[in-house]
Amino acid sequence: MDKIPSVDLRDFLSDNPERKQKFVNEIGKAYEEIGFVALKGHFLDEKLVDNLYGEVKNFFELPTETKQKYEIPGIGGQRGYVGFGKETAKGFKKGDLKEFWHFGQYVSDDSKYKSEYPDNVIVDELPKFNEVGKETYQMLEKTGKYVLRALALYLGLDEFYFDDKIAEGNSILRPIHYPPITQEPDDAVRAAAHGDINLITLLMGSQGKGLQVQNHKGEWIDAIAEPDELMINVGDMLSRHTNNKLKSTIHRVVNPPRELWGTSRYSIPFFMHPVSEMSLNALENCVDENNPKLYEDTTAGEFLHERLIELGLIKK
Repeated sequence: MDKIPSVDLRDFLSDNPERKQKFVNEIGKAYEEIGFVALKGHFLDEKLVDNLYGEVKNFFELPTETKQKYEIPGIGGQRGYVGFGKETAKGFKKGDLKEFWHFGQYVSDDSKYKSEYPDNVIVDELPKFNEVGKETYQMLEKTGKYVLRALALYLGLDEFYFDDKIAEGNSILRPIHYPPITQEPDDAVRAAAHGDINLITLLMGSQGKGLQVQNHKGEWIDAIAEPDELMINVGDMLSRHTNNKLKSTIHRVVNPPRELWGTSRYSIPFFMHPVSEMSLNALENCVDENNPKLYEDTTAGEFLHERLIELGLIKK
């Protein structure tokens, strides 16, 4: 496959069983073959997207010392600000050429996950930043829920199989700023080749070149979404759970041509995580003689902790 397929969530949400099944078949096939789709018909409206980008740019334009106030020690970068070059892709020594922010799950005071999740960090200088971030988080979480319902059907599971596993899940909304490149990068790139940790990733801001996906032939292809599309890909957790039936595809963000080094790039992925106790053991109907079990049993929480150590965000 040398092009990212486009699908429309409105097919799945329609009352027409044939349209709903069409969406299930299309997204399932795409995730078996390349692990990425471009999705129309999601729950983000244009005004919300514009407001979010405005607030994100405002934040990253704050002085470095102001942003560093919001870098919270001891939580592995799960909330607040993470400074430039601090995250390193698995297997790489150079830090990525980016800085980012993390919004996390919103839980009530009586939730059993209240003590497990760090509180979201409030930016005093930008009164609307957190409000817009929360609304975006919840609309992307809603979109992801329906994508997972379609995948449950594709896998021969109950449509609502994932619902209780992602309710109050440890999902992260990550606005990323790739600043202008001011000197020879010395082998560093904006985001080195990697697979995502989580169940699925919903990416805003993949218009224009930069994001590349590695297909099964080992070729890098550009993944470019239309302005009204989200790019959505399979993460390692879902790949493990389906015994690699659904593919977690290696992807990267390459540096722009030299003439564009002076420009910033912004992208905003939503990493959809389940609750930590979710079993990632291979589904029984994804294992047979031709497809033996590939991965050791683990939980989402154990797998996430292991990967955050590999990324350098948690120290052993």
